This record gives sequence, C-alpha cells and structure tokens, in this order.
Amino acid sequence: MARTIARVVVSKALRGWVIPVGLVLVWWLATRWGWSKSPLLVAPEKVWATAVDQVVTGKLFSALGASLWRDLVGFAIGAGSGLAFGALLGASRLAEKLAGPSFHTLKQISLFAWIPLLSVWFGLGDAAKVAFLSLAAFFPVVLNTFEGIRSVPADLLEVARVLKFSGAQTWRKVILPSASPAIFAGIHLGLIYAWLATLAAEYMLVSGQGIANTMVDGREHFWMDLVLFGVIVVGFVGFSLNWIASRIEARALAWRGRSVAQF
Repeated sequence: MARTIARVVVSKALRGWVIPVGLVLVWWLATRWGWSKSPLLVAPEKVWATAVDQVVTGKLFSALGASLWRDLVGFAIGAGSGLAFGALLGASRLAEKLAGPSFHTLKQISLFAWIPLLSVWFGLGDAAKVAFLSLAAFFPVVLNTFEGIRSVPADLLEVARVLKFSGAQTWRKVILPSASPAIFAGIHLGLIYAWLATLAAEYMLVSGQGIANTMVDGREHFWMDLVLFGVIVVGFVGFSLNWIASRIEARALAWRGRSVAQF
C-alpha cells in the first residue's frame, strides 16, 4: 500500500517535467543533427559549460543575489502598502469615494510608463528599480484585498452583530477568514508581478548587477549561450517563487478543503 502511494506521488511530481524534458530533447536533436544553422541556436552543451563557469566564478550568485534582493524589498514594500490601502478602501465607503477614483485611474497606466518618471526622480540605481517593483506588487494586492473584504457575505456580518462581536473580533473571526482567499491570491500575483518587473527594471535601467543585466551583456556581445542560460535561470527562479507562494497559500488556507480539480 505504501509503495503504491509513493508511486502515485512520484508519478504526479514527474508530470510537470514532461514538457521541459521534451523541449530540451528537441533542442539537443536540432543542434546535434543540424536542423538549424542559425547562430542564435547554440548547443545545450555550450549552455551547460556557461552555467558551470557562471557558478564556479560566482558571477551567477552575485547577479542573482542582486536581483532577488531588489525583488523581495520591492515586493515587501508594495504588498505591505497594498494590504493597508486595500483594507482601507474595503472597510470605508468614504475612503473609497475619496481615493478610489484616483486609484482606479492610476492602475490603468501601463507599468512601463512609470520608468521615465522614476528614473528622473530616483536615477538609474536600485532606488528606482525598487520603486518600480513596489508599484508592480502594489496594484494587484490592493485590488484583491479590496474585493475580498467587500465580498464578505452580509449574513456573516449580521451573525457577528448578533453575537455582539467587537470591531477587532469581527475582523479577526469573520472578515479576514472570509477575505483571506482573495487576499492571498493578490499577494501571490504581487510576488509574480514583482519578479517580472525585476527583469524589466534591470533591462531598462541597466545600471548595476542583476540576472537581466547578465542577459543584456550576452545580447550585446552576441553570446547566445549566456542569454539562454539567463532565460533558464529566470524561469527556474520564477517557478521556485510561485511554488513557495503556492505552498504557503495552501497551508494557510487548508481549512477550505480540496479544490474541485481531480486530475
């Protein structure tokens, strides 16, 4: 019985590797059998050699450490302020009427349209990049927090009034548990958007170290192995952040039970 369960768990865990392994196999065959003569498609072996060099020399850790530092700082600032602002809009009709129209106008502005303004205010260094990442995380967290609080069923609030809950008890026992799925979804999205914005900020504000700056160096020198290595690292980090956020969300919301998905 235990072996059967273990096989099922392993089988499910390996499903996600089918497409990546298949793509690598096609990539290897294309370079091995000469399906493409383009210099843009380098062999997997060359990318692996570049990866080993980046790890041994410590260049990968320096670049990735700088990117992750900006990502986490920007996410913390954006998500923290987004939670506070979203809760204010959700809890107060007056606040929504005063600040809501301005917020809904600002959220329509493309994130990249802020880069010229931020570069003038903060320069091309880490301050501008962190501010850009904060904006990327801020908007989805505000929207989901607002919608989560406003979607709390009126029946639950009525029960809280009947039981004579204080304001703090109502928030702790009724509003936050009911709104937590939407809030966690916003935080999850904010983390993903912050990582994507990290790459955009490093690509467009090229001052300093970062994994995107590594890819820019590869592009400028036409080192496609370095560019492809950067793409793989970016994808792996994005997958890891998404996996961590999903595990935290699943543990925090375990009381909801299983989803409707069965396969």
